[in-house]
Amino acid sequence: MARMKFLCDTDRCIECNGCVTACKNENEVPWGINRRRVVTINDGQEGERSVSVACMHCSDAPCISVCPVDTIYQTADGIVLHDKDICIGCGYCFFACPFGAPQFPTQSSFGSRGKMDKCTFCAGGPEKVGSIDEKRKYGSNRIAEGKLPICAEMCSTKALIAGDASDVSDIYRERIVWRGSAAGAWGWDLAYGRRKREQARGEAK
Repeated sequence: MARMKFLCDTDRCIECNGCVTACKNENEVPWGINRRRVVTINDGQEGERSVSVACMHCSDAPCISVCPVDTIYQTADGIVLHDKDICIGCGYCFFACPFGAPQFPTQSSFGSRGKMDKCTFCAGGPEKVGSIDEKRKYGSNRIAEGKLPICAEMCSTKALIAGDASDVSDIYRERIVWRGSAAGAWGWDLAYGRRKREQARGEAK
């Protein structure tokens, strides 16, 4: 059985936010909720990296463990989904998730946050596949159509990879072998190494 996973290649991500926009459009995500976001570390400095973050569909998901009403569950292929009809808006899943994936319409006290929303790997929810209710509550079910999540499909640099974990791993491994890593990847040394070389020459004088 396949284990569906995401991987973001930080050497390719250009912070275009195309994945964020594609997700919101495809799944008609409510205003104020982002199922996916792009985080940039060391913006404008040496070692700058951007990473597209959403629910990572953990094999041993902490959100499942802390949910008091068993709203969150895992499918046979490893996708972590949730049932909005059961959710009580307690927010435990948000605090347990290391990626901050669970989102709530309002940030208020227990029970008044609204129903939890998060990335579904474009696999819908517990409603009947292809039904109006499934689309309204959870967005598109592209997995049932034999497609990959829209965020990965629309990534212009193919930094965001999605699919069976073994296939994703093979793709990333091949990239590393082909391009190298660290300063050897995509001209990082040319972009950020120049300042160090100039400083070294200045100190030598």
